[in-house]
Amino acid sequence: MNVQVHSDHKLSSVVPLTQYTTVEKKDVELILVKELNGVQYTNTAVIAAPETRVQIRSSEDEERETWGKKIDFLLSVIGFAVDLANICRFPYLCYKNGGGAFLIPYTLFLVIAGMPLFYMELALGQYNREGAATVWKICPVFKGVGYTVIIIALYVGFYYNVIIAWSLYYLFASFASELPWLRCGNPWNSPNCIDPKLLNGCVLLGNETKYSKYKITPAAEYYERGVLHLHESEGIHDLGPPRWQLVLCLLVVVFILYFTLCKGVKTSGKVVYITATMPYVVLFVLVIRGITLPGAMDGIRAYLHIDLKRLNNATVWIDAATQIFYSLGAGFGVLIAFASYNKFDNNCYRDAILTSTINCVTSFFSGFAIFSVLGYMAYMHGVNIEDVATEGPGLVFIIYPEAISTLPGSTFWSIVFFLMLLTLGIDSSMGGMEAIITGLTDDFKILKRNRKLFTFVTAFGTFLVALSCVTNGGIYVLTLLDSFSAGTSILFGVLIEAIGVSWFYGVDRFSEDIERMMGFKPGLYWRLCWKFVSPAFLLFVVVASIVKMETLTYDDYTFPPWASLIGWGITMSSMLFVPAYAIYKFLTVRGTFKERLAYCITPENEHHLVAEGNVRQFKCAPPCNSGVGRGTATGNLEHSAAGISEKAKVQPSPEDCR
Repeated sequence: MNVQVHSDHKLSSVVPLTQYTTVEKKDVELILVKELNGVQYTNTAVIAAPETRVQIRSSEDEERETWGKKIDFLLSVIGFAVDLANICRFPYLCYKNGGGAFLIPYTLFLVIAGMPLFYMELALGQYNREGAATVWKICPVFKGVGYTVIIIALYVGFYYNVIIAWSLYYLFASFASELPWLRCGNPWNSPNCIDPKLLNGCVLLGNETKYSKYKITPAAEYYERGVLHLHESEGIHDLGPPRWQLVLCLLVVVFILYFTLCKGVKTSGKVVYITATMPYVVLFVLVIRGITLPGAMDGIRAYLHIDLKRLNNATVWIDAATQIFYSLGAGFGVLIAFASYNKFDNNCYRDAILTSTINCVTSFFSGFAIFSVLGYMAYMHGVNIEDVATEGPGLVFIIYPEAISTLPGSTFWSIVFFLMLLTLGIDSSMGGMEAIITGLTDDFKILKRNRKLFTFVTAFGTFLVALSCVTNGGIYVLTLLDSFSAGTSILFGVLIEAIGVSWFYGVDRFSEDIERMMGFKPGLYWRLCWKFVSPAFLLFVVVASIVKMETLTYDDYTFPPWASLIGWGITMSSMLFVPAYAIYKFLTVRGTFKERLAYCITPENEHHLVAEGNVRQFKCAPPCNSGVGRGTATGNLEHSAAGISEKAKVQPSPEDCR
């Protein structure tokens, strides 16, 4: 029986069975030919019709939790992205690379690469509602990328928690009438320890050594001899026993992470109300206090000075590219995991713009807190800013604490500073561990049913490995992990991720997914960035990271060749998941070579089309006579919950073929 009907519905071939979707509105007239085994549609005329929604849910999706409130998600993303690097790395990079001029390449890379990648990961996780591994049901051959980023997140947890433990140790030590790094004469000090007041410009210039490199000040000796006991180790081959004080601090950090994450995002989403907001309060207080110090304005001027000639140096552009990538945190699987707990119609586009902007503004604002104090340090010792400016642990555990110790009310300022470092580290570590837990529990259902136990095993496992980083020579292990666990490997992982989404799954199809969630397609700018600019940017950063690779050192200590081999082994151990899983997937599916390839690159819910010989990825352009076209949909739509199975084929109208 032929019945003429009017409809505006175009049913997508890539509707996930775990969502309900808004069907795209389009004015068309369809002729409905109803048969015993299905329904066939053919476009014939244009007519208006109201919008409807197709609801398709699985029992598994009904069990997936969501954030308690929208603000829980936003604070979690901000808390993860804003970490210790925003404080101890960006201000120094900005100062070193031309001050205000550095903001030009930094902002450029933020707009053309950072934000698009950030947006892509949020949309990918939210639409598919899966972790970093199972999200690749959209293109199964790339599932190894998910395992790569999960392994990298695990490696980072091995040493990142140790840095948080150092902050906790300093926080406990700050509860004293006199800060222990104020003067010499303590059990850990060497006979060469010298009062900082005796180190002035004349002494420093005479020795041609920057103040930040002096290792005999009370603050430097407290860090290396009192906390790390580095003087008792001869190198990475001589680690010695774990320091029990640091072991206890590390244990406290691990238990905080466990109790925060064991019950899922309902709990962690409330913890970030403290951990994500407190750093901003403390940072604001430190800026107000810093600008009142003598010499502060000199430090801020040094931070903001504009040297456009520095832009002629390729290193400046490389530093800007790598900093924007690591600062936003794309590629660790965290953004995908967090977004997977969003409501399906959440506006992740607005979230991506907001959170990435807040992250970068925070990095810039933190420079005022850092360089106002560095200006004060330079003023006290009669040296230039460049003599006290540094980055990394030397800044937050030596230079800044030394400056704080000379202020009235030093105990208070030390407590709030290390409390800020502690909270910055905790919510970033929470994000990394959530990526591991969500990624693996979504893939292995037995782990999801035993989430608390799996969370404990993961947290305790990172604790056991991290014990090697709290030994006398632990700083060498930490440096090795920091250099190799998330360097080239994470850049490679995100590059493959961008290629998989943009070129194999398809930018047009990805844009249609976003339209189903939010009601509008990404603009041409975003689609061009995803398909061309972001992959090119990542390739540039990957090549730059390899070219810039130097012999691994820590201060004056050079790592032996075997340590570098171990480091590259760590790097390759995560990267190899990409080709290994691709080969495994190709060999385990059935069919001819072409059919196997089709199954590997076709979304799992379209595998029935492969059996029919209708593989969208094998077509150079959307054809106008095959039932598959841009903006149209073909395939099987299975309503398992309602017990309905129907096949709908939509042929594109002439307007669709243009």
